[in-house]
Amino acid sequence: MKEERSIPMAIILSIITCGLYCIYWFIVLTDDVNAVTGNHGDTSGGMSFVLDLVTCGIYGIYWSYKMGEKLDRYFGDNGSRSIIYLVLCLFGFGFVNYILIQDGLNKI
Repeated sequence: MKEERSIPMAIILSIITCGLYCIYWFIVLTDDVNAVTGNHGDTSGGMSFVLDLVTCGIYGIYWSYKMGEKLDRYFGDNGSRSIIYLVLCLFGFGFVNYILIQDGLNKI
């Protein structure tokens, strides 16, 4: 299920492996958010990665918004995460979303 991950280590591993760890991180982030928020029927991490790959990153924009929406619902916030994640993704800072999502998961 969900395990606490070191954000600096995940960043270092993503750099060292030329992004391969980033793929793994994307998949487990998706699965962890779905598990923590009780959305077990939602798109799995593996399928999300395939959809992101097939749509040339367009699904990644939707994914960012949905991850923010799920975490907002879990924490009882007003919807700011989903907008922040969407804007970051649209401006090319999608990797920052991984960090923010992991930070949210580590707080749970």
